[in-house]
Amino acid sequence: MSARRAGRRPGAADTRGEILAAARRVFAEKGFDRATVRGIAREAEVDPALVHHYFSTKEGMFAAAMRLPINPEEVLTLLLEGGPREEIGERMVRLLLRATASPETREPMVALLRSAMTNEQAAAMFRGFITNALLNQVADALGVPHLRIEAAFAQMFGVVMGRYVLKLEPLASATHDELVELLAPTVQRYFTG
Repeated sequence: MSARRAGRRPGAADTRGEILAAARRVFAEKGFDRATVRGIAREAEVDPALVHHYFSTKEGMFAAAMRLPINPEEVLTLLLEGGPREEIGERMVRLLLRATASPETREPMVALLRSAMTNEQAAAMFRGFITNALLNQVADALGVPHLRIEAAFAQMFGVVMGRYVLKLEPLASATHDELVELLAPTVQRYFTG
């Protein structure tokens, strides 16, 4: 194997784009859990340090590669540090509604959900990402059983499916405030018992 030079690639290459394309291939082949930054760097034919230059974490790279409207680091910060524990349910509902409000941010998320419903490889990749990058970290930080966090996620997953995939009415046309008022107390119960 020939040694790669450190630093920028010569020419006008879209290195970030090439890393993302490599990440999509590696995540699709190995799933989120088994994919590594080194493996993605190898696939993109770049130094692993360059991958870290563009993406601080594997979770952030996954979110960018899958074009997800949320970054796990930002979600964790918002949920865990965005206010009192008694308002986590409301923050979670508002976050999801904001993330799915526009077609540009909603469509990649819904596409990934649809793929996960029909393709075991996509399901495994999504499951690994959601479980390890978000749910377990929130559960551990709050000292809440993993089952409760997964139940809260399932509640919100159902809202996204009903609102944007099945387009159930009046759920599909309800305002954000109506949904927050309805859902936040239920989601909060998962966090506080």
